[in-house]
Amino acid sequence: MGVSKLRLPKVCEHCGKAFEAKTVTTRFCSNACNLASLRNRKKQALEEERKQQILQESKAAIAEIQTRPYISIAEAVVLFGISKDTIRRLIRAGKIPAVNLGERLTRISRTHIEAMFTAVAVPEEKPQEQQPVKLQYEPSECYTIKEVSEKYGVSLSTVDKTIRRNSIPKRQVGKCVYVPKAMIDKILAGK
Repeated sequence: MGVSKLRLPKVCEHCGKAFEAKTVTTRFCSNACNLASLRNRKKQALEEERKQQILQESKAAIAEIQTRPYISIAEAVVLFGISKDTIRRLIRAGKIPAVNLGERLTRISRTHIEAMFTAVAVPEEKPQEQQPVKLQYEPSECYTIKEVSEKYGVSLSTVDKTIRRNSIPKRQVGKCVYVPKAMIDKILAGK
């Protein structure tokens, strides 16, 4: 068998170093990288097989957990995929009711956790709200803030708060702020 003088620049799939390959199918820079890659693939295959085995063994346990009204923190971690710290934080905050039956015997309500971690309903989009119509009052139909304060004997800040609290429309012209006489009289006359 003849020796090839072909040199192809390649990158090792295991260590990432650049090397010159003698064949088109060469994937690794050395025998050590080839063996290390083989070990990693076997290790991943065993890990995947172990995960599948655990899943098969725990199917019955998960089904049994889903029927009980109270579960332990570890069971909640498995069932909902939430960390232990998150569950403990929610218990301390009082968001999840829990019963402590002794050391490592904390039981929590499965229904409360399910309610807390269910999908949130997205509200339907409302049609765009109409812009409020600006009321056009004539200055003869309005008071200034100072006039309201003098007429009813209240401070300027009280008048301003009353206008905001009751959503009374106001209009500023220059330095003067005008508010409708009818609305102000209706609110302040009763006080």
